[in-house]
Amino acid sequence: MAASSSSTSCSFLVLLAAPSAAAAAVSGGSAHRHLTAGFTRVRLKESQFVVQKPYDVPLRDRYKESGGVRIMWVFSTDKPISNTHPGGARTEIKVNEIYSSGVWQFEGDMFVPSGTSGASVMQIFGAATHATTLMLHVYDGQLTYYHDLSRVVAERVYDRWIRLNVVHDVGAGKVTVFVDGERKLNATGQGGTAHYFKFGVYKQSHHQPSHRMESHWKNVAVYTKNK
Repeated sequence: MAASSSSTSCSFLVLLAAPSAAAAAVSGGSAHRHLTAGFTRVRLKESQFVVQKPYDVPLRDRYKESGGVRIMWVFSTDKPISNTHPGGARTEIKVNEIYSSGVWQFEGDMFVPSGTSGASVMQIFGAATHATTLMLHVYDGQLTYYHDLSRVVAERVYDRWIRLNVVHDVGAGKVTVFVDGERKLNATGQGGTAHYFKFGVYKQSHHQPSHRMESHWKNVAVYTKNK
C-alpha cells in the first residue's frame, strides 16, 4: 500500500507541475513576441557573421559550432586579431550589418561557463568619442554595464541560458537591455555615424580577468524598424 500511495502522490505532483512549465514556456514566447513586435527581422547571410580571433592560431582552436550553438573562447595571454591591431585578446563575431539611423535590435541566447570573468560578451560598436556605444561584461557571474560593478544588468549568469535583447534607438540616443524579457538597463547612446553588433568574448583589463574566457550563443538575430 505504501508504494502505491507514493506512486500516486508522485503522479499527482507531475500533473500539478506540467501546467506551470507550459505557462512558463508560453510566457517566454510572449516576451519574445512583445520585444520584437513592430520590428522586421534582417535576413543575414552566414558570411555576415565574421569571426575575429587571435591572428596566430587557427580558427578551430578558438571557435566551433555544434547543434546550432556558436562556441567561442580566448585566453588572457592571446594575441589580438592582427599584428597591427591595438585591441586585446578576443574571439568575437562581428555581425556585418552596419547601420547609422533607425531603431535596431539584437537578440540571442547566451551561455557563460562558470569561471569566465573580465570579458565583454556583447557590444554595440561605434560611437562619437570612443569605440563603442554599449558593452556588456561578465565579472564573477554578474553581467554588468561596461566594467561598472555598481550597474549590474543580471545576476548569476553562469551555467544557464539567458535570452538577451538589446535595442538601440540611434536618433533618440537610447540603448535598452532586456534579460529573459525583462527590462534591465536603460543607457544613453554615444553618438557616432556607423554601428554594428558583436558577441563572443573579449578580454578586459579590469577586475582581474580569468585566464580562460568563453561564451556560447544560439538563435542570434537582428531586427530593425524606421521611426
